[in-house]
Amino acid sequence: MEGQLVSWLISLITGGVGGNIAGALLKKFSLGIIGNTLAGVVGGGLGGQILTGMLGAGAASGLGGNIAGSGIGGAVLMIIIGLIKQAMVGKSTA
Repeated sequence: MEGQLVSWLISLITGGVGGNIAGALLKKFSLGIIGNTLAGVVGGGLGGQILTGMLGAGAASGLGGNIAGSGIGGAVLMIIIGLIKQAMVGKSTA
């Protein structure tokens, strides 16, 4: 139980970091610090779960796999939300 909680915390923190790194690198899609962090946290949780589901608990339970899956998940979700936001803003000004 305790190991699972630590794994979830790592996923959420790493996702938040991944969202902020993606926001810093891709300013065009950035949602601001709070938006990048929130999208990253959600994406990190989802990314960690998807990785575990795809590769199995044994393969994804390592710290490296958890960090990679969660960081990438956080970055991807932040970019997707940034794209949607940009498309909605573009349509409202047209």
